[in-house]
Amino acid sequence: MLKRVFVAADPGRTRLRFATRAVLGIGLAVVVCGLAGHSLVGAVIGGLAALLALFTVTDTTIRGQAVTTALLPAVGLPVLALAAELHDRPVARDLAFLAVVGVGVYARRWGPRGHSLGVFAFMTYFIAQFLRATPDRLPELYAAVLLSVLSAAAVRFGLWCYERRLPPPPAVAPPGGTGLARITTRQAVQATAGAGFALVVGQLVSGQRWYWAVGATWWIFVNTTSRGETLVRGFRRVLGTVIGIGIGLLVAVPVAGDPVATCVLLAACVFGIFYTAAVSYTWMMLCVTLLASLLYGLLDLLDPALLALRLAETGVGALGAVLAVLFVLPVTTHAVTDAWIQRALTCVRAATTEAAARMAGVPDADPAPRVAELEQLLGRVRLAVAPLVHPLNPMLVRKRRARQVLALLDACAREIRGLVAVAADPEASHDARLATACHRVEASVQALIDSPASKGPRPPEPGPAPVAEPALAHLHGLERALSELATPLRAPSGSPLVGA
Repeated sequence: MLKRVFVAADPGRTRLRFATRAVLGIGLAVVVCGLAGHSLVGAVIGGLAALLALFTVTDTTIRGQAVTTALLPAVGLPVLALAAELHDRPVARDLAFLAVVGVGVYARRWGPRGHSLGVFAFMTYFIAQFLRATPDRLPELYAAVLLSVLSAAAVRFGLWCYERRLPPPPAVAPPGGTGLARITTRQAVQATAGAGFALVVGQLVSGQRWYWAVGATWWIFVNTTSRGETLVRGFRRVLGTVIGIGIGLLVAVPVAGDPVATCVLLAACVFGIFYTAAVSYTWMMLCVTLLASLLYGLLDLLDPALLALRLAETGVGALGAVLAVLFVLPVTTHAVTDAWIQRALTCVRAATTEAAARMAGVPDADPAPRVAELEQLLGRVRLAVAPLVHPLNPMLVRKRRARQVLALLDACAREIRGLVAVAADPEASHDARLATACHRVEASVQALIDSPASKGPRPPEPGPAPVAEPALAHLHGLERALSELATPLRAPSGSPLVGA
């Protein structure tokens, strides 16, 4: 696990910059809240609002990110007011919380902006429970949220703006479908059901910290799509919480009440959350748990019993998520994986066609964007099959098939990158052999898309291996990978594609 975090590739030091900028943005927000005369509670909600503004906004353009950031208070402040007004009305408070959960997950259907606003709405309600917000404190909390989002925006779009060099993030869920056939709709129902279980059982465990269980259920659903993804994420959340509580007993409890040491450790936790998020959910949860422990220490509420309670509530929330994905409108790993694989294959075909057109002299043909799109789609495929290649997965045959699919799709991506590089050369030629090879690639992709799990016609066999022509060599490698993909993608009769 250590190797995965600290040895993982970080092209352009993107994760390092992401984490460092977060520390600066959140630190600035807390300082601004302090200079504005806000209480410790105001500074805490300000810091958390800045963290969310920097962490959740993932639009593909700078302008899109700025618009989403500007919309965060428009969503968060009414939710904060609702939570405060219902503070002393438990039944209404709980029903409103479940409504925020359902709407927040459903908002994923509108892409990165809907996802960001949904997360911010949920977390605003959650933070209101954490801070026991009441109507008389709303003016201070409003001001803290607004100042903190502005501070985070000043760092993100002014002091340190670098997203122009980043590829767009992958979509949250495969598009398509209506009603309960749409994955985001099914997940909204699942999340609400799971959160309902967590809310009820969590209150039986603790009438004061029950919201931890709801939060655990929510965050297990974030950025997952299928049953398998959610189960793996739930396991990693519990594991990260256990390790984080152990470190909290060694670090957070001894320094509780020391503001300087706590602030230094909080900065380290923020850095860890942002630096590890892309490579290890377990490590991210470790940092989140330690951060929460330090905040409770600042508020003079931390003791070992509180950490034990957090673990219990996290377990309740994870159980709620597991029960929901297993029994409420389940979305199978197979269904989601199949959708992402088909989209990746369609992108392979489009990139091949664009590259061939570019070499034929078509002026508007540009295959480069297809390469970036393919990389993002393959990232979603890897996430979808993660449950199948997990070390605890006992289904060895499916594990082998899933790994073979990933390896062959990576081979396709390598050949596409090479082909596009050749096509970018103004001296690249186009002849009949190239056109024929492109047609074979298109036919191979179509055969896999039309009947991926049936015994229909296999993709055409690769043509003769070229000797020296680079474009033909890449096309031949692509044909070979597509032909070999037919075996793992075409399961035996009645068996799922690559998962369950």
